[in-house]
Amino acid sequence: MTSDCGVYTLSELTTMGWTTDDIKRARRAETLTPIAHGWVRAAGADSQAVAAVTAGGALSCVSALRFHQAHGHPDIWIPPGHGDTHVRLSKYRKSTPRPSDPFRWCQGYGQPLPVTTAVDTIPVAIGCAARCLAAEEWIAVVDSILYTTEWTIPDLQAEMGRVARSVSAMFDRCDARSQSGTESIVRLRLIANGFDVEVQPSIGGREHADLRTGSLLIECDGESYHSDRAAFGNDRRRDRMTMLDRWMTMRLTYDDVLYGWDDVLEEIRALTRPDRHRIRRRNDPRRIIE
Repeated sequence: MTSDCGVYTLSELTTMGWTTDDIKRARRAETLTPIAHGWVRAAGADSQAVAAVTAGGALSCVSALRFHQAHGHPDIWIPPGHGDTHVRLSKYRKSTPRPSDPFRWCQGYGQPLPVTTAVDTIPVAIGCAARCLAAEEWIAVVDSILYTTEWTIPDLQAEMGRVARSVSAMFDRCDARSQSGTESIVRLRLIANGFDVEVQPSIGGREHADLRTGSLLIECDGESYHSDRAAFGNDRRRDRMTMLDRWMTMRLTYDDVLYGWDDVLEEIRALTRPDRHRIRRRNDPRRIIE
């Protein structure tokens, strides 16, 4: 059962310890209200979950992930946009007329699954999201789930059911070490452009940067970049450490990556070209060393 959405099947209520008489009394008192066959809502139920069940489905895909982000998993990364209510139609309601906006109807790969909860679980939601999101967005979402929850890729796949080859290929590109959606997208884009990328390289022997390509360290700030004085000071201390080890550091913001990537890529290429970091030996202007 999905926590805190306030929409339940009668079997869920039974599992929670409700008797048939308890349910009848709650319906008479209007603390539980029927919204579809076999479904009831409590006062204060999540409005998107109510709408999804009323339409014959479950809240799914990006909408379900956003729900889980707000209820116990605040560090799941959600890509910008995708503001529609994403609903997965139950396998038992395939002939039901589908409402128009504001719903976006989603379905994962393989056989349609029954709807047993008002909000899809994280694995079922990402199965649907594989059809709705760009590959780099989907991989960044899964990276954040792997990094911030106890889910593993086999766990996710087991609950998703049959996984299409295209989804398996995206799983192969995921990295549980990635600490932000911004970092994941930078990693994927650099690899796609032919860069060798190291994730979480060691700096100073005690800490780690986000990414390294060549002798350039890349630090990626998330959308809600930390602004407290302690974090700011720690970042500057890390920058000094990298300078002492003769690394260069580039700091990228969320907006840099999402909305100014072409410029960022050209800057990275300029900083990592083969002759960029060579220095001349003292007293011998004809020779260079790495």
